[in-house]
Amino acid sequence: MSAPLLDINNLKVYFPIYQGGFFKRKMEDLKAVDGVDLKIDQGEVIGLVGESGCGKSTVARAVMCLTKATSGSIKLEGDELNKLASKELKSKRPDFQMIFQDPFSSLNPRMTVFSILAEPLLYHRLVKKSELTDTLSALLEEVGLSPRDMGKYPHEFSGGQLQRIAIAKALSLRPKLIIADEPVSALDVSIRSQILNLLVRLIKEHSLTLLFISHDLSVIRHISDRIAVMYLGRIVETGSNEQVYSHPSHPYTQALLSAVPVPDPDLEKARKRVMLQGEPPSPINPPEGCSFHPRCLYALEKCSKITPELEPKENDHMAACHFPLSL
Repeated sequence: MSAPLLDINNLKVYFPIYQGGFFKRKMEDLKAVDGVDLKIDQGEVIGLVGESGCGKSTVARAVMCLTKATSGSIKLEGDELNKLASKELKSKRPDFQMIFQDPFSSLNPRMTVFSILAEPLLYHRLVKKSELTDTLSALLEEVGLSPRDMGKYPHEFSGGQLQRIAIAKALSLRPKLIIADEPVSALDVSIRSQILNLLVRLIKEHSLTLLFISHDLSVIRHISDRIAVMYLGRIVETGSNEQVYSHPSHPYTQALLSAVPVPDPDLEKARKRVMLQGEPPSPINPPEGCSFHPRCLYALEKCSKITPELEPKENDHMAACHFPLSL
């Protein structure tokens, strides 16, 4: 088998917490990401899902080298991103790009659309100046905008149009990996499906490799080939789209799925909801053993003492659970 395009191994991102005035001293760590393993093959779309605060966006920022990893390995095509010098990392940037959650703050309000899209192409010398206008016109048309929009500023567009520009910017360098961090959560419901359908079309046309992050399982199901479920800084289940939705192994995944509304009123009324107990534990002081056991309906004594490993339960379906539901 060929090596994965992106290989994340035992990734940890801790944020130190200090106390004191002028002479501060470190008291403890906030464990935002606490040992994540994730592999993404060429042309694959992985959906990373979990409730707010579980560490999804921190994983994305660590992969993009916007947040420094405390430990672990992040390899893109075999290159260890954490060990690249600044100059080497800049030359590697065209290979991995990011679509941010908020299109309003991800684009420079002082620059026209032409300047926003032209800047990375000129910096990396991928397009001649004489070909720039034609290249950007084609790029805007590809994301459903008009070439006449090139002279406008970000404040002249709606949220959905701004996200199309952000997608065009990420796509302009023809990256090998795109990370989409909640790309539709800041948009109106009526616009979300348009942006999702645009991404699906671009994935098919360009054979894109995508790490798609969301807290919405219905969105994840629409776009992903494989799903990774994250809880309190760790991945607790991975599997194909069909495996995770039809036969969830981890109780947390089961609870997330039960919260997704069903469009049929009769089915919605008849189905059994899984109600989690309490609130998610603090990442500053996570519980011993399985981090989910204080809220789990099926937890036994073993769960509070031994941390389960993410291991195969059935075929390529993996779960970090001592007592998986599907077995």
